[in-house]
Amino acid sequence: MLSKTLQNAFNDQINHELSSSYLYLSMAAYAESLNLPGFANWLKIQTKEESGHAMKLYKFVNERGGRVELQKIEQPPLEFKSPTALFEEVLKHERKITVLINKLYEVALKEKDYAAQVLLHEFITEQVEEEASASAILETLKMAGEKGHALIMMDRQLARRGQN
Repeated sequence: MLSKTLQNAFNDQINHELSSSYLYLSMAAYAESLNLPGFANWLKIQTKEESGHAMKLYKFVNERGGRVELQKIEQPPLEFKSPTALFEEVLKHERKITVLINKLYEVALKEKDYAAQVLLHEFITEQVEEEASASAILETLKMAGEKGHALIMMDRQLARRGQN
C-alpha cells in the first residue's frame, strides 16, 4: 500500500512530467516556426518520453493502491530568443526535473517504500542521460553558432533521433 505522503509526492511528479511534455511540445512548435524540423523532432520525442514517464508513475500509483489526482498544467512559454536559448531552457528544465526526482526518492526513503525506490532508480539514471544529451546539444550550438551551414547540419543530425 502506498502511503498518503508518497501518493501526494507521486501525484506532484506526474504533474511535473505532464507539464514537461507540454513544455517540450511548445518548444517543438517554436522550432517548427523557425523551419528547424530536426530540432522539432528531437523535442517531440522528448514530449513522448515525458508523457511516458507520467504514465509509468500513474500505473505505479494505481498498482500500489493509491489514487491518481491530476493537477492543473500551466501554459508553457511560446517564444524563445534563439535555438541556443531554447536548449539553455531544455537543460535548465532537465536539471529542475532531476532535483524533483531526487526529492521524490528522498520521500520514498523516508517512507521506507522499497518498491518506489526501485522504480525511481530508473528515473534517476535517465536524468543523468537527459542532462548529458541536452548539455551536448547546447555546447554544440554554442560552438557552431546559429547561422548557416552548421545550424542546418545540426538540424539534420537531430532529425535522425528516433530512427535507430
